[in-house]
Amino acid sequence: MRRGTFITFEGGEGTGKSTQIRRLADVLQSRGIDILTTREPGGSPGAESIRALLVKGETARWDGATEALLLYAARRDHVERTIKPALATGKVVLCDRFADSTTAYQGAGHGLDRAALAGIRAAAIGSFAPDLTLIFDMPVAEGLRRAEARGGVENRYERMGIAFHERLKKEFLDIAATEPARCVVIDAARDMDAVARDVEVAVLKRLPHD
Repeated sequence: MRRGTFITFEGGEGTGKSTQIRRLADVLQSRGIDILTTREPGGSPGAESIRALLVKGETARWDGATEALLLYAARRDHVERTIKPALATGKVVLCDRFADSTTAYQGAGHGLDRAALAGIRAAAIGSFAPDLTLIFDMPVAEGLRRAEARGGVENRYERMGIAFHERLKKEFLDIAATEPARCVVIDAARDMDAVARDVEVAVLKRLPHD
């Protein structure tokens, strides 16, 4: 059986990743493609338990190093228990956030040393990486406005300062520029249908065809 395809959705707060994952999932299923949708932090029972520690509470609850360790503990469980088994059965795995978010949030956002971050990643998941990453980009103020309108209690990162979010935006674009073979930047400031069309085109180009 051919290995599945691992596709990640990345970007700052309020950029519409979750909505676009749902829309893409409907498109792929209508084409008879076997998919799994998942998210980070979370995606497995153990990782979901860690999620609450990260996305709720005071903004200063953890420093960057502690966050990275928690995230990679969750990510290893997610990869081993959810993502790899799904790929082994040929599924297309659509994941809301993955390692690029840690590079952006804990690296650029919180100033965690990049060498230390790379070491944590290597220890936790080795060379495992997405086949395709879609990076959703929009002005920070608009993304935060949308995130605030969405509401909910999982808003710890949304409450961090504007300078923090500007660093995230720059880092995501830097990642895309560094790895153009893996990453596609999506202009997420447009209407949802236009964004969805770009997402569909980018993904269908990467999926194997018999």
